[in-house]
Amino acid sequence: MECEYSISLDKIIKEFQLEVLYIPRPAEEIFISNTEVNRPGLALAGFFGNFESSRIEVLGKAEHNYLAECGEEERIQKIRAFVDHDPACVIVTTGLDIVPQAIDEAKKRGVPVLLSKEKTSPLMAALIAFLNTNLAPRITRHGVLVEVYGEGILILGDSGVGKSETAIELVKRGHRLIADDAVEIKRVSAKTLVGSAPEIIRHYVELRGIGIVDVKRLFGMGAVKDTERIDLIINLEQWVQGKMYDRLGLDDEKMDILGIEIPSITIPVKPGRNLAIILEIAAMNNRQKRMGYNTAEEFNKRLMEQMGNQLS
Repeated sequence: MECEYSISLDKIIKEFQLEVLYIPRPAEEIFISNTEVNRPGLALAGFFGNFESSRIEVLGKAEHNYLAECGEEERIQKIRAFVDHDPACVIVTTGLDIVPQAIDEAKKRGVPVLLSKEKTSPLMAALIAFLNTNLAPRITRHGVLVEVYGEGILILGDSGVGKSETAIELVKRGHRLIADDAVEIKRVSAKTLVGSAPEIIRHYVELRGIGIVDVKRLFGMGAVKDTERIDLIINLEQWVQGKMYDRLGLDDEKMDILGIEIPSITIPVKPGRNLAIILEIAAMNNRQKRMGYNTAEEFNKRLMEQMGNQLS
């Protein structure tokens, strides 16, 4: 069963600098759990067929002007019918004046009413992005997340395989740490996973034999980052003698996390291999693939052409 996440109205108010016109109880006690944001034009016109009370409702100029053209009694009836469906919250945009009757009706039903000076479309876009991030489906994976040349690399592998040591070496080479040991992964869109560290261990790395290391203090603010998109997954495993490993890079491996497939490669670990350099090459190669150039395919194409010329 998928967990349902929520965010307090207080955080939304602070994030978007909203003015409170009416709130029935402390904002910290009111929670939003729906990522969808709605403009209630149809609801104000009397159609409630697909109305969801868990959504935030945004009233802009169109709704404001529509109500302004109605007679006073009709306007009150429309507002009352809308509020009676118990929306999670109402945000009035563009600093518009709200009729006193609307506040009175909101008080009867305990519906929070907030005011924003921002225009409707920019506010809705930012609000939807904010809710998608904070209410996204999520899991926690044992691993390390680093940013290498702008690519978010999730390093997985058994304990003791060298994930944290590789991360520290990458930080020394100018890259950034996002999370060590536990990576919280959120699905923020149909194509994007974003990883971060739990608050309690953020910017810390555990090195066996040394203990806990504060990366931000040792290497500076430029060595850490709070969140990063996951572009590539690297599985580190101990070298197995006799096992066939991909030598050309033609195998297109993927790993499914929260329903999204992320490119994945397996790197065998043994003494003498410089994992930091290998991960740097992997990051650059992955970016090159996303830009439309696949070195392995180009090399294979040239090889096939040469073999064809020799046979002709």
